[in-house]
Amino acid sequence: MSLPMRFGAILLGLILPVIPARPAKAQNPTQYVIVSFDGDLHNEQWVRSRTLARQTGAHFTYFLSCVYLLTPETRTAYKGPGMARGRSNVGSGFSREDVAERLGNIWAAHSEGHEIASHACGHFDGKSWSRQDWLEEFDQFRTIMRDAWSVNGIAGEPQGWPDFVEHSIEGFRAPYLSTSDALYAALAQEGFIYDASSVSRGPVRPSNEGGVMRFSLPLIPEGPKRREVIAMDYNLFVRHSKGEEKPEKALRFADRAYAAFRAAFDRQYRSERIPLQLGFHFTLMNGGAYWKALDRFARDVCVMPDVRCVSYREYIEDTRQHDRQLLPIGG
Repeated sequence: MSLPMRFGAILLGLILPVIPARPAKAQNPTQYVIVSFDGDLHNEQWVRSRTLARQTGAHFTYFLSCVYLLTPETRTAYKGPGMARGRSNVGSGFSREDVAERLGNIWAAHSEGHEIASHACGHFDGKSWSRQDWLEEFDQFRTIMRDAWSVNGIAGEPQGWPDFVEHSIEGFRAPYLSTSDALYAALAQEGFIYDASSVSRGPVRPSNEGGVMRFSLPLIPEGPKRREVIAMDYNLFVRHSKGEEKPEKALRFADRAYAAFRAAFDRQYRSERIPLQLGFHFTLMNGGAYWKALDRFARDVCVMPDVRCVSYREYIEDTRQHDRQLLPIGG
């Protein structure tokens, strides 16, 4: 049920300097963990992730590719900038029934407190796109998502669906993590509150650039040599098996991934408590190794009393509320 691997994130092999962890402060702030999923095709993973969230108290961000709300019969509703109508790098939904189930999962996830965000539509590398190209892509995302029930002839659209599409989708991650000045200008013009397409040398706090917060997936040490890798399942897949499926090694790869996630978490938990961001896809690589690692990691850390596993939007809301509480009276 896997799609061809077209995520294209760059594998980075730098060596992270060993920095001694500082002693924990007497009153440490909350340790945040932000887990996100790109693409979001397979309904089995929608159900699995929502179940994990309920069992651990976590909330996730789902960066949705809008072509997954179209069927092979309705896929021509989408036309990417400079592309043939109906073309997509990641296909579409499998059938009307498949799309109906996915729409139900999206609405259920939204109702449960998860965040639905944008991963654009056709999973094209938009690095050379103009600002207008990006604005057209964003417009198609919202149009296709808003009309997904009717364009596919699916009954049961929730009463609040149009308002949800119009006002709740405020975050973005670029396909291939490929960004440009034109993208950032379009994000600001379109009213997005954050972008999560960057990569950083270890966990860093988000920055505010032109009114749009920029989050970065960190490089984390991994494996026996502690070589750095982007904290995302696809990059681990390339690191562990050069992008070739080896399900017979799933447990070994899961253990390595978990160890990397936990070490990165522990380092922040014992020191600065910078939010730790982890990225995943709905494709089960290497026999589901990285979802196995996520499952174990979430069950270990998300239940800790001073840890919050939240969506990007929830993290922004929490920190804004905290900042307001710190303002002097009349400030």
